Amino acid sequence: MRLWNWINKLASPPHFFRMAGTLTPWFLWPATALILVGAFGGLVLAPPDYMQGEGFRMIYFHVPSAYLSMMVYVIMAVSAAVGLIWRIKLAHAVAASAAPIGASFTVLALVTGMLWGKPMWGAYWVWDARLTSELVLLFLYIGYMTLRSAFDDTSKADRASGVLAVVGVVNIPIIHFSVVWWNTLHQGPTISKMDNPSITADMLWPLLTMILGYTLFFVAILAIRVRGEVLTREVRSRWVGEMLRESIDDKRVE
Repeated sequence: MRLWNWINKLASPPHFFRMAGTLTPWFLWPATALILVGAFGGLVLAPPDYMQGEGFRMIYFHVPSAYLSMMVYVIMAVSAAVGLIWRIKLAHAVAASAAPIGASFTVLALVTGMLWGKPMWGAYWVWDARLTSELVLLFLYIGYMTLRSAFDDTSKADRASGVLAVVGVVNIPIIHFSVVWWNTLHQGPTISKMDNPSITADMLWPLLTMILGYTLFFVAILAIRVRGEVLTREVRSRWVGEMLRESIDDKRVE
């Protein structure tokens, strides 16, 4: 019962708005520190790869971006599903806010992958299963955002784009397992083989640090974007008016 009450409270726009504002710095500053430490460890401290040489260092930006591109889509799809099933407006707000962030990570993953692929494969782009399915992911993000913008009515936009997000989640396992299911140029799993990772510890810790830093950065940016989305959706509500009046009164006192 207490858990359900907590969930209901979390789904409340004013409660979430205030909570997200409080927690954002607690995610943003650790994210910045972790990314700086991970980048220094990967670009300076980690030794060159015995096959790829210095070129392997692109993984410290490519792998976290690719990981976040998929993780954000799953979060977007789950949020959209929650919104469709239980008609929670905040869930749709989370999905709408996550889409541009996920698209940005996908673009970064594709660009860094191309820069990595040129010296390794001799070409910036090949129609490899992993690369092609990642490109499809970008199109899904763009399709979701385009479909939302096609409706003036927010409720209709939520429903239409939510269905697309849920259907498109089938592409995520295709991306993840593409290097296992098909013979591709893209290298196979490395850190996901926890029993015997294909990367040494001095190369692994900066990569894990970067992934954690990217993840916390995403949470911070998502919180900021959801706050903006909530204000847009609730602009005519009483609590927004009261908050604006309190803000104006505080400025007058100062």
